[in-house]
Amino acid sequence: MPDRAPQPVDRQLPTDEARDLISLVRDIAQREIAPKAAGEEDAGRFPREVFTLLSESGLLGLPYDSEYGGGDQPYEVYLQVLEELAAARLTVGLGVSVHTLASYALAAYGTKEQQVEHLPAMLGGGLLGAYCLSEPSSGSDAASLRTKAVRDGDDWVITGTKAWITHGGIADFYTVMARTGEDGPRGITAFLVPGDAEGLSGAVPEKKMGMKGSPTAQVHLDGVRVADERRIGEEGQGFAIALAALDSGRLGIAACAIGLAQAALDEAVAYATGRQQFGRPIADFQGLRFMLADMATQIEAGRALYLAAARLRDAGRPFAKQAAMAKLHCTDTAMKVTMDAVQVLGGYGYTADFPVERYMREAKVLQIVEGTNQIQRMVIARHLAGPETR
Repeated sequence: MPDRAPQPVDRQLPTDEARDLISLVRDIAQREIAPKAAGEEDAGRFPREVFTLLSESGLLGLPYDSEYGGGDQPYEVYLQVLEELAAARLTVGLGVSVHTLASYALAAYGTKEQQVEHLPAMLGGGLLGAYCLSEPSSGSDAASLRTKAVRDGDDWVITGTKAWITHGGIADFYTVMARTGEDGPRGITAFLVPGDAEGLSGAVPEKKMGMKGSPTAQVHLDGVRVADERRIGEEGQGFAIALAALDSGRLGIAACAIGLAQAALDEAVAYATGRQQFGRPIADFQGLRFMLADMATQIEAGRALYLAAARLRDAGRPFAKQAAMAKLHCTDTAMKVTMDAVQVLGGYGYTADFPVERYMREAKVLQIVEGTNQIQRMVIARHLAGPETR
């Protein structure tokens, strides 16, 4: 069977610098990420050295201010970098998205002093972040979280358990939402917690369907003491900070989903054009050609949708509805495209000899993380028809 190399995505980028950036990312992806992806995912190995390389290459702080070690890149460019990384290995693309999410609170709501002290190490100093909002009993209903932070002089003492935390137990810093006041969203405050804080520990990682190389674990905070200087924003502002971070984070998930779907399409096209049946490539058969055409069309539509939302964000305009739409469409597309890729490969698609079965298992989680797709539909409907009546 001939080896048909996939053609790189033809990207519309705003500057020569952005084109050079994409070239750098593709080089790293082809040399350092993709060749090891299947084996390391099968072994459940997290590629920490890759994140060190990405940090050294200036790729862990792309949408943030260069004054603090960021890349000064618009979201339009940053998301396309994520897509390229996720196409090589979802564990890496999603990991960069989560790190960016974890850095958001301090970058957007921190004081100048906090930013000067912490952001350079977070964005370009080799650190890896985690975002702690969900808990065992509060997932979609995040405002019901129970982790508490109690004031003790100039410190806060945080106690509780966070759940479904990407990089849980291995992160160097955690952006933690904890209750400091009344029940509901107004009683939540954000904190920047060091990964080596006394009393902080990660549980045994969850055993997952896919993304086995990306650790997802509960994080226990047993009387973790942090100085008030590590409180981000005002007391009671934490939930608003969390939601603002998620609007941007959903765009990251959308971009990762399209990267994964593109990888599955590339594999399906390569197989279909090389596999011979009845004396000709199976790509000659109309039923299969139409599948490939539909897969490619949905991917292009998803890419256009997340980029349109990113451009709104870059222009300083509201984008929450469009972010929810992008997350919804792109992750549903990833699920459908990866399932179809398995079908194109037939029996081979169901084996670990080809990566599409892994892609299909990985796609499922994207419909769940950072707000399930049912939640995205609720967000979109509220923008269209207003809040639900009770």
